[in-house]
Amino acid sequence: MNYPPKHHQENNINRLIEVIKTYPLATVISVKNNTPLITHLPLIYNENGKLVGHIDRYNPQAQLLKDNNPVTLIFSGPQCYISPSIYSTAQLPTWNYIKVHIKGTVAEVNDEEKVKQGLVDMAGFLEAPDHKYQLKMDNPRMHGLINYIKGFEIDITHWEGKFKLSQDKNKTDITNAKEELIRANKTSIETFLSKVFN
Repeated sequence: MNYPPKHHQENNINRLIEVIKTYPLATVISVKNNTPLITHLPLIYNENGKLVGHIDRYNPQAQLLKDNNPVTLIFSGPQCYISPSIYSTAQLPTWNYIKVHIKGTVAEVNDEEKVKQGLVDMAGFLEAPDHKYQLKMDNPRMHGLINYIKGFEIDITHWEGKFKLSQDKNKTDITNAKEELIRANKTSIETFLSKVFN
């Protein structure tokens, strides 16, 4: 038996890029002495096909984000429990999700102006489409920040899309699963925030 099932593998690079652009907070995984170091960082996919980011210079993982060291990234899209009650056919409970796994090599960015430009580009991308705030290169707070962060770029060497979206079901059930994914994510955000901030 083949694993993972082919119908859960997404090979369309444009769809994988869209996940990264829509959900840019990556789980960044490096390994040192057989121990994984994990940080969650927003990464921006640029026009050169690289992922660009920055990390707190005092984060232990920062020492591994350079020198062509290998890195593994996970980008997480929407996910939820799928109850058999939403299907038109008899099924078992399952969990649907969208994930993008990436492997790459890291290069440290030492040019302060390039790191600042990366920050400006990231803010511009994340502020879209309304751009209510614009970070500028001459922002006085940037001068102090630059001493506390390290910039880096990731060359992507391997892509893997994992889209488990009830593709093995009939058309009606696929549509029902899609609608449930949308509904459940809206509901879970509202429920979670009301519990945490009340």
